[in-house]
Amino acid sequence: MDVVVDTSIIIAVLVGESHREALVRATVSADLLAPPSVHWEVGNAFAAMFKRRRLALDAARRALEVYRRIPIRFSEVGLEQALTLAKDLDIYAYDAYVIACAQQHRCALLSLDQGLVTAAGRAGIKTLEFNQ
Repeated sequence: MDVVVDTSIIIAVLVGESHREALVRATVSADLLAPPSVHWEVGNAFAAMFKRRRLALDAARRALEVYRRIPIRFSEVGLEQALTLAKDLDIYAYDAYVIACAQQHRCALLSLDQGLVTAAGRAGIKTLEFNQ
């Protein structure tokens, strides 16, 4: 089963949040998809953690080693489609890329970001429930 994941899922796994193991179990049999923007969002999330002194560079490097082993298939999305979604749903482009990826592959979306989950639902995308 194909499932689109967003940055919130990846970061939760990489930084060892309390629900990490449950997320891994929930996705172990899935084929993970994401737009290429997620790759750069991971870097941005780490940079934000540096600024808040929540993550050291060595820990980020170790997390990147784990990240490289996560079998995510990155799938290009159309910029025009994403911008239309951003306008119609009143969301940021990064969220629109994730929704566009799920639309393109006609698959469900898994996110810990409630705003993204809500927007995806408004776009007709099935979202997978994850109880933290």
